[in-house]
Amino acid sequence: MNLWLWILVACALAYAWKLMGYFVPAKLLENPRMSRIAGTMTIGLLASLTVVNALATGQALVFDARIGALVAAAIALALRAPFLVVVLAGAGTAAGLRLLGWG
Repeated sequence: MNLWLWILVACALAYAWKLMGYFVPAKLLENPRMSRIAGTMTIGLLASLTVVNALATGQALVFDARIGALVAAAIALALRAPFLVVVLAGAGTAAGLRLLGWG
């Protein structure tokens, strides 16, 4: 099949999946347990994406400047720094480590 056909099929499936969210009964969404589960799933997905992007290149684990950036950002978060400072700390650390030749 043509690549564009697969892209259109994927777009249609993504749109249909999103549209199905509108058919979920409001009573189910108002349940406090459901909102707690949704919040927990969001945090778990974001954490897993962060770890995969920090440690993986293709199918291999790589220890490079991204780990230092993640540690610096985590320290800034622990110190309750504003989001912009967290991002700049991570980016600056990654740039510094790469300048020093690590990763």
